[in-house]
Amino acid sequence: MNEENVSATLTVAAPAARVFAVLADPTAHAAIDGTGWVQEPVDREPLTGVGQIFRMAMYHASHPVGDYRVVNRVEVLDPPRAIGWCTGQEKDDGRLELGGWLWRYDLAPLGPSRTEVTLTYDWSAVPGFIRERGIRFPPFGPEHLINSLHHLAELAAPTP
Repeated sequence: MNEENVSATLTVAAPAARVFAVLADPTAHAAIDGTGWVQEPVDREPLTGVGQIFRMAMYHASHPVGDYRVVNRVEVLDPPRAIGWCTGQEKDDGRLELGGWLWRYDLAPLGPSRTEVTLTYDWSAVPGFIRERGIRFPPFGPEHLINSLHHLAELAAPTP
């Protein structure tokens, strides 16, 4: 971890295209999440383009309302090599306020049935007004990323 991002890497026993397909499916994100905060997708369409918006229902005991919703905007989409999104919230008037943190998965094929996956959480673009709220970055322990990668590996594994 450096001062602005944290990463974890795991080799997954699945082809890169399969791993990418799981990541591009918002209905899989709750099962991938290593914290248990992601509850369910609000938007269920597969992620197909940069700029696409998708929303997720969330729960966090320390959040002011407990149950809340985040909005995500796809920032990186390079099948089957990389996918990433910025997270924030949607204002009452429909405007998006992205928080400046990015979830990014980089996939490197290691042959036809193995993929090295690196998950990076990058908060380098978080604006000062959000940092001044006293939010700690990252807002989770280091085990979160590796837990997420293990969940992803289970979901992407070939079915017998």
